[in-house]
Parts: sequence; C-alpha cells; structure tokens
Amino acid sequence: MSAEASVGSHAASSAQSGVSQPVCQNTGGHQSQGLLGSKYVKLNVGGSLHYTTVQTLSKEDSLLRSICNGGTEVAIDAEGWVVLERCGRHFGLVLNFLRDGSVPLPEDHRELEEILKEAQYYQVQGLAQHCLNAMQKQKDVFETVCRIPMITSAKEEQKMISTCRKPVVKLQNNRGNNKYSYTSNSDDNLLKNIELFDKLVLRFNGRVLFVKDVLGDEICCWSFYGEGRKIAEVCCTSIVYATEKKQTKVEFPEARIFEETLNILIYENNRGSGPGGLHLMDSSLGAGHSEEEGGAVGGDRRVRRIHVRRHIMHDERGHGQQTVYKD
Repeated sequence: MSAEASVGSHAASSAQSGVSQPVCQNTGGHQSQGLLGSKYVKLNVGGSLHYTTVQTLSKEDSLLRSICNGGTEVAIDAEGWVVLERCGRHFGLVLNFLRDGSVPLPEDHRELEEILKEAQYYQVQGLAQHCLNAMQKQKDVFETVCRIPMITSAKEEQKMISTCRKPVVKLQNNRGNNKYSYTSNSDDNLLKNIELFDKLVLRFNGRVLFVKDVLGDEICCWSFYGEGRKIAEVCCTSIVYATEKKQTKVEFPEARIFEETLNILIYENNRGSGPGGLHLMDSSLGAGHSEEEGGAVGGDRRVRRIHVRRHIMHDERGHGQQTVYKD
C-alpha cells in the first residue's frame, strides 16, 4: 500500500474550532483513529504542500502529535492530503524546528509575531519559547539604541522640552540661514559641533534628552534645559570683518559645551530643584574661561548666554577706523 493510500485509509474528519483544537470538515469520507499506522504524511496547509513523517510530527506534545494519534480529527481530500485550514507561509519553519530542535528566526519583528502565532496554534512550545526569547532580545537591543526626536514646529519643541523630566541639550544647526560668506574654518567647525553632538548622545544616552533642530534661526547654537527651563546657551557664531566685507564665523568651544552638558546633569531626576541645586550650578561657574558670558532673566532665574570671545586686531588705518577681527 502506498503512503498516499495509507494516509487516506487512516485519516478522520471533523470541523475546525479554536486555536488549540481545530476541527476540519471531512472531504474524503473516511475516518480512523489516527495516522500511527502510516509512516509518511502529506499535508496541505492553506495550499502549501508538505511531505513529512509521523515521527517528525510526534516529536513534541503538540496539536500535530494529537492529529497523528487520533486525538484530533482532521480532513483528508480525495488525493490523500491532510488538509489544515491555516496559512502555510511559516509551516515549513515549524516542521524544521520539529526535525532539528532549533531553527534560525527572521529579524523582522512582524514575522516573529506571525511565527509565534503559528507555534501557539500548533502548540509547539519549544518554538513558541524560541520566538519569545528572540523578541525579548530585540526589545533589549532597541531600548539601548539612541533616539533623536525630529522637531517639526516650535510649538512641538516647546511642549516636548517643558514636559520632559530629563535634562535637555539642543543643537540648532542651520547652515543655510546666513546672508554672508563663511570664514575659512567655519565649515570644519560646524562639522565638529555636529560630531560632538553625536558623541554626547552616545555618552549620555538615557540620562539626557538630545534634540537637533535644523530649521531654527541660529546657524550653530547650543541650548541647555533643566526642569523645562533654559539654563544656559552657547552661541558658536559671530560676524567678523575681513577687509571690506562681513563674514560669518563659526567657532567650536568644545570644552565649554562639554562643561555645560555636565552642569545640566544636576537637573537629572529633579536634583537641581531647591537652593542646593542652584548653589551647585553657581559654584560650577569658575573664572578663567575664554568666553564672554551674558545673563538674561528667565522667570526668577537667569539664563547664561555664552559667546565665544574673538581675538581683535586693529588695522593700520587711522584712529577710529573699522576694527578687524582676526580669524
């Protein structure tokens, strides 16, 4: 007797109901107590055809083993195919897991969820746990990935900053917002500011919210927020005079930017609230910096605005003539 005939003579029929115990309509008109008398099984899973053995299907205590030993009735068509009313896209992976005990899983999260659903339907607990472990590993990886929000409006930016419980570091970077030409080192310094932003994101990820604004009015400006308020600002651009024309100069005050980032950490977990936090912030502002600081009142607390000090050189023209800023 052929494998097909064996399958046809030993299969039973019923209707499919539920995830754990599907019942199918019998299309062949034959019933039996299972497939244990057969060695090979032909499976039609949603139009996807598979040829395997009863031994493979019986490796785990699953719905497929129940089908083989007669615990669950199935439908068999006129050609001897056991018909399972499921999508057959991932059934080959289910069979490979039963054969080998393990199987490589796709990285796509949606496909993992689909395979998990199939494993749960067929009650293949080993495969289901394998999928859950892979999904948990993906979740752990995603939680450590740096996320930088994209700001589409000033209102959205203000809302995000005011409601954020973490310190915020924002870099405004808009090279096109300039009506003068740039000095020779400005492009390099602009790139250095952007690279420093990326380094700070990697170093303080999880402790500080980093925002990059490429549509603002500033060419290159750092802003530091704590408890929803601006605490400090470092402006890296200035207008200088070269011969008879104005030029825009971009600086890279790396040390001061890094210092302000460290200062803003006192607002982590609301540690900057109260007079103690303010005293700590004030004490961190020591003398000897090469920047010029200007204070601006923000509510009842001032905002430190730092502009890079320029080296000034007088030209050889008469007294009172235009001052030249040396690049």
